[in-house]
Amino acid sequence: MRQIAIAAMAASMAAAPTSRALADAGDVAAGVLLGVIGSAAVNSANKQKTTTTRKVYVASSAQRAQNREVQTSLNYFGFPAGTPDGVLGRNSRSAISQYQAFMGYPPTGQLTEYERVFLSSSYHRAISGGPATMQAAASNPMGIKGLLKTYQQESMGGGATMAATAPVSPYANAVAPQGEPTVIVVAPKAEAPAPAPVAVVAPAETATQAEAAPLPSFGAAALPNFMGPGESLSLASHCNKISLLTNTNGGFVTEATMTDANFALNEQFCLARTYAIALGEELSSQVQGVTKDQIATQCEALGPALKDQVASMSLRPEAEVMQEVGQFVLQSGMSPAQLAGTAKICLSVGYRTDNMDVALASGLLLMVLGEQVYGELLGHHLSQGFGTSKRPDLALAWYQSGLDAIAAGAKPVFAPGQPERTGLIRKAAYQLNGGGQSAPATAPQPVALPTFSVEN
Repeated sequence: MRQIAIAAMAASMAAAPTSRALADAGDVAAGVLLGVIGSAAVNSANKQKTTTTRKVYVASSAQRAQNREVQTSLNYFGFPAGTPDGVLGRNSRSAISQYQAFMGYPPTGQLTEYERVFLSSSYHRAISGGPATMQAAASNPMGIKGLLKTYQQESMGGGATMAATAPVSPYANAVAPQGEPTVIVVAPKAEAPAPAPVAVVAPAETATQAEAAPLPSFGAAALPNFMGPGESLSLASHCNKISLLTNTNGGFVTEATMTDANFALNEQFCLARTYAIALGEELSSQVQGVTKDQIATQCEALGPALKDQVASMSLRPEAEVMQEVGQFVLQSGMSPAQLAGTAKICLSVGYRTDNMDVALASGLLLMVLGEQVYGELLGHHLSQGFGTSKRPDLALAWYQSGLDAIAAGAKPVFAPGQPERTGLIRKAAYQLNGGGQSAPATAPQPVALPTFSVEN
């Protein structure tokens, strides 16, 4: 037993260091393993890290001041840009887009130099007006925003060149005559100087009437006028009556059945009006990002822009009127395709809203841009006195332009499936002007001179 006990003790003593060594080795191995895992985790984390480089543009103090002026102007006219801090962020860009859409510019969120100057100068003009500005805003259906439209129309009708006036048209957007929708806005030429801010001071109590409302330089206001402006004729109401009579008569008058030249022209006038409205609405439906009301609002500016040319239709020959309209087109800064698409849309708006100034201005633009078939419409206006004085004699030239274009191969715009209407219009127009049954079908023959034979 003694020997056995001694042997057991020796064996236990020999085994103790070995256990500790193995335990220490296990700790070392575990430490190495954890180190490897930790290193892998760190490496993995480092791999997942991405380096982001941000470019920060620091605007100059002058630029920030200009931006604050833009933000203040936007807020004043009801386009919320937020606190004027000089940084054009998301709110400011959204407000700029709203302003651009309202005024008929492309809603890009980035102001052009002209758009910025017009906005800022309009703000200073409104602020300088004091109580007069508030009264004008209160009487405007669009409120304070309406002042921008008022200033735009005043600049267009104030004798300034087109290169320095506000855009003529539309959001807008418009469609080229035979192409895809095109964003078009009548913009000033790049080289034209921007308009300077105009201060408007509220008239003092002692101001004379001449100071408050200066008279035209040509003195027309001095002429007596006992009739007043009167009420313009409603073409929409007129065409409703014509339509009822046509239905009662069992259909349209033809060249063979015509007994009343004036009624025959009225029927064809209202028919052409219907086609013009339909064509313009089809084109306007392709304009993106603009509502029907916004298009109508922008087209309203076309009437004042061409008011002088429209007025001269009742006084001057066709060639002289077209020369003036041609000068307007050259100064507009728009391509012919853009103007033609805009004019077709605004022609529809003018007839749909019974605004003869817009309709006539659109027709004149189309004529000078080579769409001679629209001369028929202008002849109708002059022969019937809608938007112009009744001048059947001057109407003949416009009718002739439209009819000659179709005879030369131009595609008819109004009732293209009724080629017989050209002969009817020609016959009725000449009868209405006292020119006989119809226009001469052939060139006039020289008058036969008397011949005497003298024999020596």
